[in-house]
Amino acid sequence: MKPKILSTLPGYTFQAFTQDLVAGITVAMVALPLSLAIAIASGADPAAGLVTAIVGGFLISLLGGSRVQIGGPTGAFIVVVFGVIAEHGYDGLVLATLLAGLILLGAASVRAGNLIRHIPEPVVHGFTIGIAIIIATSQIKDLLGMSMSEVPAEFVAKVAALWHALPTVTPVSAAIGLGTMVLIVLFRRAAPKLPGLIVGIAATSALVVLADLPVETIESRFGTLPNALPWPSLLEFSLAKVVEVLPSAVIIAFLAGVESLLSAMVADKMIAGRHRPNAELLAQGVANIGSALFAGLPATGAIARTATNVRAGGTTPVAGLVHAVTILAALLFAAGLVSKIAMPALAGLLILTAWNMSEPHKWRGYLALRKSDRFLLVLTMGLTVLVDLSVAVGVGVAVGLALRLQRRNAPTSDWSDPDR
Repeated sequence: MKPKILSTLPGYTFQAFTQDLVAGITVAMVALPLSLAIAIASGADPAAGLVTAIVGGFLISLLGGSRVQIGGPTGAFIVVVFGVIAEHGYDGLVLATLLAGLILLGAASVRAGNLIRHIPEPVVHGFTIGIAIIIATSQIKDLLGMSMSEVPAEFVAKVAALWHALPTVTPVSAAIGLGTMVLIVLFRRAAPKLPGLIVGIAATSALVVLADLPVETIESRFGTLPNALPWPSLLEFSLAKVVEVLPSAVIIAFLAGVESLLSAMVADKMIAGRHRPNAELLAQGVANIGSALFAGLPATGAIARTATNVRAGGTTPVAGLVHAVTILAALLFAAGLVSKIAMPALAGLLILTAWNMSEPHKWRGYLALRKSDRFLLVLTMGLTVLVDLSVAVGVGVAVGLALRLQRRNAPTSDWSDPDR
């Protein structure tokens, strides 16, 4: 479980550092608004997203088994975190994250990293698409500036409430949100190696501030972001509370393990490398414990940010360390400026993130799957959207393994490159 950074530092050159420096700063420009948006969508304070990117991202790069993995809060956790906060409060989430870290350390100690290949691929695609649907619908209110006293958590009730609230759409907010989405897409196509995401959000948010438009910002809803990291602390908890949040901790640990190892596998294909799965699980465990001590969110390897790192020229874990330090610098010296980001702009960003998570370029390929795999994908997706992620994953894995046993000689899934 030797960290990859120990293998890459011998012979490390100034040229390699320059590449990692540029890549780390580039990724930070993408990760900063995403971390804010993910925290807000999860029902947490926006600063918690930055804390997670700083602490979790630093530890994942320092101790991880991949050369180019970038860690932090991810969209896949929005549904889980929102549910845990709603049921157990934010203290319950912090405890669940801490326990998830311990579970991941246990998984690393028994070398469970290679078990990822035994999870049926349709299950991963199904719950990922389901999460993407939930994320997108949860952002419609902020995107369009709707006036709603409360947004129901249950999907069908949420859609009905949004439909009834359509007459309250604010044209200016809708223009800012949709305009941000258009700018991000155009910039990605024109200059895919540059952080067009931050350009689009900065442009529309600047317009809101300079023109004094009646559009909600992070500052108007949550107040100015703090300009320092919180002091680490350990929550007081009881055995009863541990038992209460343990199921949530198991889901967080499972999701963190799956997403981080998938991300490392994708990165391997991009750089023709080979990650160390058990070192990666160890890093995820330490990162989630560290994030919990700073009252952050669950952390894991982020596939889209890792891909951005590779495209920007990152070659070693130093790029991930630079990414975390850059976000820390933004928190320390530009918290007031970051607080001016417009809420519709962040909503537009998350809807685009959800679209990318669903991997629309693969939808046609799903139709070519065997009937049992299509059924498994739709079943997992439906349960994720309409019931609960933990139920979806449990039922999906059980049914998938049963189908595999029925086929007996079916080959192990050949993972393709997801873009989540």
